[in-house]
Amino acid sequence: MTATLYYVHDPMCSWCWAFRPVWDQVKQALPTAVKIENVTGGLARDCDNPMPMEMQQTIQGYWREIQAQLGTEFNFDFWTLNQPRRSTYLSCRATIAAGMQSTEPATGQDRMIDAIQRAYYLRAMNPSETSVLVQLSKELGLDPLRFEKDLCSESVESEFRRQHRLARQLPIDGFPSLVLKTETQTKRLVREYQHPQTIVQDLLSSLE
Repeated sequence: MTATLYYVHDPMCSWCWAFRPVWDQVKQALPTAVKIENVTGGLARDCDNPMPMEMQQTIQGYWREIQAQLGTEFNFDFWTLNQPRRSTYLSCRATIAAGMQSTEPATGQDRMIDAIQRAYYLRAMNPSETSVLVQLSKELGLDPLRFEKDLCSESVESEFRRQHRLARQLPIDGFPSLVLKTETQTKRLVREYQHPQTIVQDLLSSLE
């Protein structure tokens, strides 16, 4: 039985960063019949306004909560070295633009997701800025001129809108979510931040 596993996320979602180690292990354990599709749900619309201090403090609180619960690493220098904006749609488009330069779009997208997360959470860089995303594309060995052009293209925007709609049609309960679609069902898998085998077992039982 062939199946699609939707990974519904936002590259700048802190819980998605916390999920990354487990997700990497889940991907390695998937049956070959299961195809992964990245779906960028989009947390925050395009915005040029500085993030209010109250919101900055709230998000830093999420980081501390995740760090305390799971030991996930965060670089809090981000909040003093940057002018944060509540804007994640551009980073979502960046994953799509990166996929366009890969023979396997999902792989290209995944490399950019990882690069954005590491830049944001470990390197104290701001992925809400085009210049940061272009730098990451160059570090990944992509054509940065093409990437920057694609980033604001209608084709990337159209694909982002499609993924955004899909994320809201799937039975998710936030980011990250894993949704398995087979010929007979569409099911949200268990969310687990420490034990990848729990997710894999849920998936395998759903394929039976």
